[in-house]
This record gives sequence, structure tokens and C-alpha cells, in this order.
Amino acid sequence: MTDATATAPEQFPDDIHRRGLMLVLSSPSGAGKTTISRRMLELDGNLSMSVSVTTRSKRPGEVHGRDYFFIDPTEFNLMVNRRELLEHAKVFGNYYGTPKSAVENALKAGKDVLFDIDWQGTQQLSESARDDLVSIFILPPGARELERRLTTRAQDSAEEIARRMAKANDEMSHWFEYDYVIVNRDVDRSVEQVRAILTAERLKRRRQVGLAEFVRGLQSGL
Repeated sequence: MTDATATAPEQFPDDIHRRGLMLVLSSPSGAGKTTISRRMLELDGNLSMSVSVTTRSKRPGEVHGRDYFFIDPTEFNLMVNRRELLEHAKVFGNYYGTPKSAVENALKAGKDVLFDIDWQGTQQLSESARDDLVSIFILPPGARELERRLTTRAQDSAEEIARRMAKANDEMSHWFEYDYVIVNRDVDRSVEQVRAILTAERLKRRRQVGLAEFVRGLQSGL
């Protein structure tokens, strides 16, 4: 008779506990980071969007608490003074920032947080939390295509589009500060590239904080 205890499969956890990561997507306005971000959130259940606070006015269709937390400049300054923001920056005359507590809780729980922020915010995150950061810069395939995308989304005036095009050159000069760079010629391909990066980064040894315990369990069975 076969000894059932000898042949029973060893029981190991399905998932090795890991610390979450901060996935940053940056680009000039119109290069596609928001579209890519939305697709990533639809495809990956372990990825949640960091909702920033901002002093700018709501655009058509935006919802407070989903797209941004829309606050006044006085409240924003109070959050800065209380050190409640991981990063903050002034962009096109408005202030933006990332609330700290929600992000830190997610990372501890092994959840990944997606950021749609500019190079200024990315620099601040790099200074304060480099080990948790994975940064990707999205480039447009060309200047004419960038202008076409800004025009066809019909969210901004002609003057605003001209200002964003003028700003794009400065924004793109920071591409070399990022871990990865993607040229967004095709959204589907760009999304797959971001997913590949995320998969690899999740498997990095330093993020798998439960790996040592898992290996000790393997060794004890030898």
C-alpha cells in the first residue's frame, strides 16, 4: 500500500508576497499616456490609479474623486505644508500633487499604483522612493501627429494647443531620466510593451519580500 503522506504534494502559497511598485507614465500632452493608462487599468486587476489633487477646473466629463480631487489653492498649500503629498508640481499654471497615505498603504499590501504625472513629479518620486519606482516616458511618433492628436481630442482651445506644443519640446528633453522609453506609434503595441515591463519589474528579487521565507520552506523539505 502506498503511503499517502509520502506522495501528497507539498503545499506552498500560490503567491509569494511582494511589495507593490509605483508605475509612472509621463509624456507630452497628446502623446498617449492617458489612453495607455486606461487600457492598463482595464487589463490588470492588481493595478490601481493614483488620484491626484489639483487646483485646475474640471473638464467636461471629469468626476471629483475619480479623475482628480479638485481643491482650491489654499487647501493645496496646506497639504504641502503638512507633508501629505509624495510629489507636487505646477503645470500650465495649475498645481498637481499625489496624496501620500493611499499610495503607501497600497504598496505595503502588494498592490501596484499607476501614476500619470510629468517629469517634475517623477523627479520628486525618484528622490524620495527610488526603489519603489518604475518610470516610462511615452514619445509621440512625430510633431505633426502630436498636434493632430491634441486637435482631434477637442478638449482645448487653439491657444491652449499652441501652448502645449511649445511646452512639448521641454518635456521631451527629460526622456533620458526615465527607466524605459516607448514611442507610441500604435496604442495596442505600446500597451503590450508596458505590460511586459510591469511583469519583469514585479519579478525583481528586491520586491518579492516573501521570497526568503518561501526558499526556507523549499530547503526544509530537502
